[in-house]
Amino acid sequence: MWDRGRKVPIPCFKEVPMNEKDILEKMTPVVESRGCFVVEVEVSPDNDITFTIEKSEGAVEMEDCIAVNNAFLDAFDRDVEDYSLTVTSAGLDQPLKVEAQFRKAIGTEVSVSLKGGRRLKGTLTAADQEGIRLRYTASEAVEGKKKKVTVEHEDDFPFTQVNSVIPYIEFK
Repeated sequence: MWDRGRKVPIPCFKEVPMNEKDILEKMTPVVESRGCFVVEVEVSPDNDITFTIEKSEGAVEMEDCIAVNNAFLDAFDRDVEDYSLTVTSAGLDQPLKVEAQFRKAIGTEVSVSLKGGRRLKGTLTAADQEGIRLRYTASEAVEGKKKKVTVEHEDDFPFTQVNSVIPYIEFK
């Protein structure tokens, strides 16, 4: 903007999106104090932030989301950063993304999609930073039998072979 021949700065918001590392650094202790953990932080180029949390035990409650939302508002000045914020829980139908989710899901039924297109349904029996262990059944041809036989397996799958792991929900 020009004022009588000289340039006058116009106050404006930050044009750079917020930094995920800064958000995690400030917000992880708050999230953990609620008995939760961070699943994902998504920051769009327009500073639309989706902050996804999950409870270490049990389900995320509305009060958890409200507390995290309020702490975020206290930690980051909206007038300086110019952001919109959504604090949400990880959905039941969403793929597991972080190790804490996999550990929490041990002993539950999951649907696993492997690279190459193979899909398995079974019980998650172990998980670490390298991959998962799944107990599942498969119909297989057995020598000397005309019909396929159901065979139980328990196999390890490194994350390099896994596309997604989703909690299996069965409606009865």
